[in-house]
Amino acid sequence: MASTFGNRVLTTTQDKMLAKVVDTVLNGNVLATRVLSKAKKWSGEQMKFPVKYQKGVAGQSFSGYDTLSTSASDTRVKLVFDPKFYSAPVSLPLTELSVNDTDSKVIDLMAVELESRAQDITDDIGTLFYGTDTDNSKEFMGLADIVDDGSVKATYGELARATYTGLSSTLTASGGTLTLDKMATLYNAVTSGTQKPTLGLTTEAIFSLYEKLLTPQERLTKDVSVVKSGLTGGTGYTALFYKGMPIIADEKCTSGVLFFINEDYLDWYALPMAETTPINFSSKDIEGNDYSSVKGLGFSWSGWIKPSNQAALVGQIYLGGQLLSKNPRRHGKLTGITTV
Repeated sequence: MASTFGNRVLTTTQDKMLAKVVDTVLNGNVLATRVLSKAKKWSGEQMKFPVKYQKGVAGQSFSGYDTLSTSASDTRVKLVFDPKFYSAPVSLPLTELSVNDTDSKVIDLMAVELESRAQDITDDIGTLFYGTDTDNSKEFMGLADIVDDGSVKATYGELARATYTGLSSTLTASGGTLTLDKMATLYNAVTSGTQKPTLGLTTEAIFSLYEKLLTPQERLTKDVSVVKSGLTGGTGYTALFYKGMPIIADEKCTSGVLFFINEDYLDWYALPMAETTPINFSSKDIEGNDYSSVKGLGFSWSGWIKPSNQAALVGQIYLGGQLLSKNPRRHGKLTGITTV
């Protein structure tokens, strides 16, 4: 682009580059940033969770010398999960690093590239976390696998959902319309006593539809940090509330779906890669997205490697582990929502 000024200005005035990169690509990523930031530690070749799938032998009323049952109860089985792995490359030519490493450097090229690629991989993972691993057994499980009744993932944690029905979530077809009655039915289906959903996740379009269902007095919209439990800093997400539960719009969310999630039973178990360095980045060179205040998403870094036949530095960002739920029946979803 040609300057509007002549040589008198161009030969006497230095250009100024702002020391921030503005992100115009990445969008919101609520689910991934929440679960990754609250990672639990993976242990062993598999994660195994004992679950109770049926009641034991029934008790009995008795009197005097009645014969009492001595039958043993067999009520538990194991959920078994394998770790999965994901990587993204980072590459820089030494020629560019040499030019950047001069007195005119405004932003550290190596640092900003690593920061940018870490945000990119987080964005990729956000998409996977709403998907299914049935098409690619190397991928992490997503909500399509976890919040399911067997129609997508018939076997969960190596157990058949048709046999162990307590591993099925509640799936309700909305018939196109979102109503408070349908939301209440779903909420009640996944609630038992104090066990209740803690978070609603949906698309921006359905978030707006839900807002239309509320009276002006009920239309309580907050920017609250409390719904970002587990994240550090930030201004909070915009949430509408239902029965005290925040409902948040996630741009990664599956179209037409409203999820009710109990976050006590949705976890990311992280498995750091061997011979790597954990990444605990805090964005300082990039602004304009929701990653700017997130620290420590559980990734690891191979370190810079010099190829034998190139003047460059290359490396890999890794993420290992699995997204899983020990109790899928505490989650549910309304599907096929298009209007109110």
